[in-house]
Amino acid sequence: MRDLKLGLQLGYWQAQPPTDHVELAQEAERLGFDSVWTAEAWGSDCFTPLAYLAAHTSKLRLGTAVCQISARTPAATAMATLTLDHLSKGRMILGLGVSGPQVVEGWYGQPFSKPLSRTREYVDIVRQVLRRDKPVRSDGPHYPLPFHGEGAWGLGKPLRSITHPLRADVPIFLGAEGPKNVAMTCEIADGWLPLYTSPFRPEVYQDAIAQRRDDFEISQFTIVNIHDDLEQALMPVKFMLGFYIGGMGAKKRNFHKELMARMGFEAEANKIQDLFLEGKRNEAVGHVPDQFADEISLCGPIDRIKERLDAWRESPVTSLLMTPSDVGTLRSMAELVL
Repeated sequence: MRDLKLGLQLGYWQAQPPTDHVELAQEAERLGFDSVWTAEAWGSDCFTPLAYLAAHTSKLRLGTAVCQISARTPAATAMATLTLDHLSKGRMILGLGVSGPQVVEGWYGQPFSKPLSRTREYVDIVRQVLRRDKPVRSDGPHYPLPFHGEGAWGLGKPLRSITHPLRADVPIFLGAEGPKNVAMTCEIADGWLPLYTSPFRPEVYQDAIAQRRDDFEISQFTIVNIHDDLEQALMPVKFMLGFYIGGMGAKKRNFHKELMARMGFEAEANKIQDLFLEGKRNEAVGHVPDQFADEISLCGPIDRIKERLDAWRESPVTSLLMTPSDVGTLRSMAELVL
């Protein structure tokens, strides 16, 4: 049974900026948490809040979970990464993800085609920038460097970063859901950021992660909700699942719905999506099975959570990235895990 690390997943902003993230991060650091993470969707970005948190902490590793690759060129992402790694004195983790076609094509105005090969090419360029051993070149079809396509002046030349990176080996994690994407993550990255997995269903990803290195990290997003009433405790998880499975993707292609189906809940996933797209969001949430919501989270009375932590310790997961409701939840989890 392995020891688990704890991370604080602060996510992306909602309608207004949060007011307690510095307080939560500082308390997490005091309690011995390993990391803090920020995200982006189509509102706040992931790097700016992380830089602010870096200025208010001294030990926590700082991760993006995730930085959307279509939001920036690989070179721009590498520049932000090396800058923040310097400012934080070597605490940066770059978490990358492809997002989905609705966001990529509707928000960023980029094609979503061939997400695996795009990711591989993207990671290669970022690593070249961070190594700074030679000018950066890429012959790939997605991010050619130098660029010689339509509209080019033909004057581009390979360059090396002016700024010397603090670390050439800043860890790169990938958010991935499909089996092929997860297998590629184990090949080219230092860690995996699954949106949801279940320690009770190891067969879902067993083959995909079989070739991971011994030092490969798996940092699992986990909603933690301590409440004496399990049904009430699961409601935030069910609201999250209703939104992601029902609305975070198109009718014909929703990666979150497809994952739920692979985990044994195909009929329920289809029903959730149908209800959500019909505008019946509360009914969609009501059709999220308690069993599924329970398996991917840590909810209920504190003694029950303590017991269920053993399943996570026996899984390949190395860190639980928890989304807490308050400082008290951080303290309770630190007492149980750390």
